[in-house]
Amino acid sequence: MMHCKPLIGLNTDFRAASNDCPAYAFLASGYFDCIKEAGGLPVLVPPYEDEADLNCVLDTLQGFVMVGGQDLDPRRDGFMLHPTVRMLDARREKSDRLLMRLIAERRMPVFGIGVGMQLLNVQQGGNLFLHIPEDLPHALPHKDPHDPGHRHGLTVTPGSLLERVYGDGEIRVNSMHHMAIDDVAPGFAATARCPDGVVEAIESQMDDWFAFGTQFHPEASSASALDQRIFEEFLEGVARYNHVLRMVA
Repeated sequence: MMHCKPLIGLNTDFRAASNDCPAYAFLASGYFDCIKEAGGLPVLVPPYEDEADLNCVLDTLQGFVMVGGQDLDPRRDGFMLHPTVRMLDARREKSDRLLMRLIAERRMPVFGIGVGMQLLNVQQGGNLFLHIPEDLPHALPHKDPHDPGHRHGLTVTPGSLLERVYGDGEIRVNSMHHMAIDDVAPGFAATARCPDGVVEAIESQMDDWFAFGTQFHPEASSASALDQRIFEEFLEGVARYNHVLRMVA
C-alpha cells in the first residue's frame, strides 16, 4: 500500500466583494510551501459556516495550521474595541472561531501562527493585550510599518519544542504585531518570550493534545532558514499523534 503524506489543513484569509471586485479566499504561499517542504500535503480550507460541513472536512485531515492575518474582534471576547484594531473579515473570523473550537474538541494537532496563536489562546480561556505600546509602554517595538523585516531577540524555555528547533545561542525572529498574549490559557505555557517579556510562543502541557503557536511568522520571507524546523517539528508531532490513534484503533 502506498504511504500517503499527512494532510494538513490551512484556513484561508477572506476579502469581501467591493465595487467591481469579487470576494476572494486567499493565502500567502509561504504557509503551504513550508508544509510541503516539511513533508506534509497542504489542504486549503475556505471559510465555513456549517459545523457539520466543517467536521466532514476535518475528518479527512491529520493536522491543522491556523494562519496569521489581521486582528481578532475583542468584542467577541467581552472587551472594548481599541482604535488600533484592524479586524479580520467577519466571515473569516466566524469560521476561524468555529474551526478552532472543533479542533480543540477533537484534540487535533494544531499549530497557530500570529493571530492563529492568539485565537488558540483565547479559545482556550486566555486573553490578549489589545495594543502593546499602551498596555506595555516599556516593551520593545514589535511592529515597524516602515520595515516588514523587523526583528527582535527571543528567549526560549529549556525542554520546549522551541528549544528543540533553535537550541542555544542568540535567536532573532521577525515581528509584525501590535496585539499579544496577556494571560496564557489554562493547559498551556509560554515557551518563548521577547527580552521585554512579551509572549512569543505557547505550547500545550496536556498529554492528549499536541498544540502550540508562535507570535512570529516562520513562513514569511523575513523568516530564517532555521524557522523551517518549526514546521518539521509540527509534522513529526502529527505523525506521533496519528500513530497513537492507529494503535488505539
